Amino acid sequence: MAKQLSGGVFRSDLQLSDGRQISYYDSKEVARSAVDQRDDKAQPGIGHLRLDPLVNEWIAVASHRQHRVFLPPKELCPLCPTVDSKLTEIPDKDYEVAVFTNRAPALTTPSSNWKLPQISGLDTPNADAAGACEVVCYTQDHGSSFAKLSTKQIRTVLEAWKDRDAALSKLSFVEHVFPFENRGEEVGVTLTHPHGQIYAYSFLPPRIEKMLDAANSHLAKTGRVLLDDVIAREIKDKKRIICENAEWIAFVPYAARYPFEIHIAPKRTVAGMADLDDKQSELFAPIAKEALTRLDGVFGIEMAYIASWYQAPVNVGRDSMRLHWQIVSVRRQPGKLKYLSGSESAMGAFIMDLEPEQSAKQLQEVKY
Repeated sequence: MAKQLSGGVFRSDLQLSDGRQISYYDSKEVARSAVDQRDDKAQPGIGHLRLDPLVNEWIAVASHRQHRVFLPPKELCPLCPTVDSKLTEIPDKDYEVAVFTNRAPALTTPSSNWKLPQISGLDTPNADAAGACEVVCYTQDHGSSFAKLSTKQIRTVLEAWKDRDAALSKLSFVEHVFPFENRGEEVGVTLTHPHGQIYAYSFLPPRIEKMLDAANSHLAKTGRVLLDDVIAREIKDKKRIICENAEWIAFVPYAARYPFEIHIAPKRTVAGMADLDDKQSELFAPIAKEALTRLDGVFGIEMAYIASWYQAPVNVGRDSMRLHWQIVSVRRQPGKLKYLSGSESAMGAFIMDLEPEQSAKQLQEVKY
């Protein structure tokens, strides 16, 4: 029996042959019962976390991922629907959106008594790499992309994101949920089928810790939410806004790190993805489609990008951090990439090759 979610979306939960869960998300009620015909395969063992004591950051070691599928041709794509003897990760013959547990997860469910060790420098013990890794297939159309989805399809993807965020946040060992998409070989894609992933971490990633510190400091000093004030500045300046509607705004940030970088945020304060209401959810699709279409239109090619959802952690910062979507592209000109070399990779100090106002102007000038 399918479960009805908001936006008229229905979710059907089934199991793959090796015990992993798969959930189908449909814009109308569909009877899903296709059985995975592949032979059972033992799931890889859990990886482990090691502490880098020089910066007190957790590193996930998952050597079993070395042998995962790498850029297969369309006829061998594991994210297309199952057709006849072509057995894939999606047992059904068709689907709108499908989410399943990653076959080669960097993070996975730990034992029931798992606990993250206290950081104690060189004496910090290793721990199982607790968490979750899921694959989000946006469409059954192998040659499509997020920008090419209809607004109805994007709404279905959003409901899948919201639903999985809510479910993963309830796991006792999860501290932060991170939906994201890598598109293009330039950013390390291993499967070209339109899809994203969700990582649920058992610790706060370094980037989130820094953002949380900044947000908490701003709240303590001003009594206001930091991203609210950032958006207010963008609305006042106007020149970096790419597009907006009643509920969302898309802009190039004042201190962009990448040649083309777009932030998309709800205008009303929302801590996390699962907190989006129906009106915000309905108006996300048009602005997401426009922003990504403009990005692809800058040079008339499909731009490689990383699209990352930032939100408040599960257990802290719910009053200070805000949900927003950051889309960054390493392409600075046709045939030229912005490589993250010494300064960026080693020092974390970014150097921009053009002013954010210049890239904003290029995005604004794309006909839509």
